Amino acid sequence: MTPVTNVGIDVAKAELVVHVRPADMLWTVPNDDAGIRALVERLRGAAPALIVLEATGGYELAVAAALAAAGLPVAVVNARQVRRFAQATGELAKTDRIDARMLSLFAERVRPEPRPLPSDAVQALDALLTRRRQLLDMLTAERNRLGQTFGRASKSVKDSLKAHIAYLERELRMSDTELSRAVRESPVWREQEDLLRSVPGVGRVVATTLLAQLPELGRLSRKQVAKLAGVAPLARDSGTLKGKRLVFGGRASLRAVLYMGTLVATKRNAVIRAHYHHLLAVGKPKKLALTACMRKLLTILNAMMRAGTRWNESLAAAHA
Repeated sequence: MTPVTNVGIDVAKAELVVHVRPADMLWTVPNDDAGIRALVERLRGAAPALIVLEATGGYELAVAAALAAAGLPVAVVNARQVRRFAQATGELAKTDRIDARMLSLFAERVRPEPRPLPSDAVQALDALLTRRRQLLDMLTAERNRLGQTFGRASKSVKDSLKAHIAYLERELRMSDTELSRAVRESPVWREQEDLLRSVPGVGRVVATTLLAQLPELGRLSRKQVAKLAGVAPLARDSGTLKGKRLVFGGRASLRAVLYMGTLVATKRNAVIRAHYHHLLAVGKPKKLALTACMRKLLTILNAMMRAGTRWNESLAAAHA
């Protein structure tokens, strides 16, 4: 039998390090248009079963999109997951070449599911959301600095902080306008956003974040979508020891926005509010109860998107 070919690509800003298993072929190409075109042609001839890349802050988008457009099976995976896999194999060193080999081995052993990349419009929306999140982080930091600046001698510092805060607030308003325009210009997104925002507790930011960062919503099972968002309880058992179930991993920025939406839902959404107070009544800690409500809210949204139906309190209560 011909051995199945798996490929790992370590992505950097300037170059791509490629490793092919089981042939143990390793080479490097520039991470630019010419290098990516050459890589696509070479891999198309190899007909790999799977190509795995790490998510590296956007540097992987061009090559992943080119490979997917060529009909090659591509999976973009979480860097932390691959690093833990490498450590489990006993590989503690880290270089670009080692990472490429680990990625091809990860493809062979773990077999992550290839997923279609988001469209250009989804990537544009995600970029807007990322920028909005950066502006909020900077605004919070500057406001904290202003609150910690005292004394007459610091007047110039205060003036500088206030001017920067005003600038960031203007940028944030512009970012919100761009987000609204991006959603409203797409008939599909407009319909999906209206559906999501029919749920009490789900506002514009939560809805647009779900559209951009969880395009699988409505197409996966409740367990799969909870795991993607990082709100699925994961076991930590060993032998007879039964550890506490914890939530970790997943898409952190999505989880942060979902958390804020759930806080609102515990006050304004009758179904989520009832579930939250029930958990508190049986002795669950508030943080655990909120996490369970995040998972419940996401499960309901997933079911609504699958069915294409707007919020219905009685149906949601029955589903919950």
